[in-house]
Amino acid sequence: MKVVNGIENIPTWRERPVLAIGNFDGVHRAHQQLFVQAGLFASNTGGPVVALTFEPHPLNIVRPAAAPERLSLPDEKLRRLREVGVDVTVVAKSTAELLALEPEQFVADVIAKRFHPTHVVEGPNFGFGRGRKGNPQTLRDLAGRFGFEVHIVEPVTLEVDEGDRVMVSSSLVRDLVREGKVHPAALCLGRPYALIGEVVRGHQRGAGLGFPTANVAVADQLVPADGVYAGSVVLDTGAHPAAISIGITPTFGDGRRQIEAHLIDFSGDLYGTTIRVEFGRFLRRQRKFDSPDDLRDQLENDVAVVRDIARSSSALDDADG
Repeated sequence: MKVVNGIENIPTWRERPVLAIGNFDGVHRAHQQLFVQAGLFASNTGGPVVALTFEPHPLNIVRPAAAPERLSLPDEKLRRLREVGVDVTVVAKSTAELLALEPEQFVADVIAKRFHPTHVVEGPNFGFGRGRKGNPQTLRDLAGRFGFEVHIVEPVTLEVDEGDRVMVSSSLVRDLVREGKVHPAALCLGRPYALIGEVVRGHQRGAGLGFPTANVAVADQLVPADGVYAGSVVLDTGAHPAAISIGITPTFGDGRRQIEAHLIDFSGDLYGTTIRVEFGRFLRRQRKFDSPDDLRDQLENDVAVVRDIARSSSALDDADG
């Protein structure tokens, strides 16, 4: 996949592209469905599938207090877009001038002039132009004048909890992650939610209890709710089952929120390396224990549960294979 930084650097297309516009945070199942449809159009027209995305999120410019926390870092988003079949991603710098364009002006000066697409493929909640005043119908109304077709992809819905089905969106995934509902979030994403960060030195209390942990410094991602999770840590050498703790270590009264992962049956020095922490299931809330020995007993139970989950997942993978 080719990455173009800045709409002023867009190349001349050999064949007119199929375009999708959005922030695409998380590249969740609804985004994936959108690019499947874009790929079908592109296979007929011979043009590339092009994603136009924005950095930073436009709300960081127009309403900073309302800007959402990231589900995926920029490099991770690009990797996921490549995996879903995008040929070219154009990363537009979010500026006040760009975001102030009226919808018709955005279509004329950006979509038509810069991209000249055959099709624009979007979801039902697509908004564009100043104050997001443009919507799918606005886009349809303008498309004929500028020589492209518009296709609005049906929403993807899932039953993430018992009850009504809900429409998959980045906002929904953020809400689930904030609540610690990492398994439903994974259903929406089509993969586990993951944090990416550098392993830094901590207090080494886990090692003293017989459960050494990797303390992960996360820069600019949404961190799940405090608690203990079953998951895995992905290294260059592969994935390792892990018990993951998020919170303020109440037993020791440290007061600082930390992300710690105990890699099961792993030994090695991870300090200074960047790791990927994937969340599988919420196990329990954090609580204060009466003594370090009580905490050690609980950690043994946590690790046993993670082992069982890892074995079950491995057995399912083997059956599917």
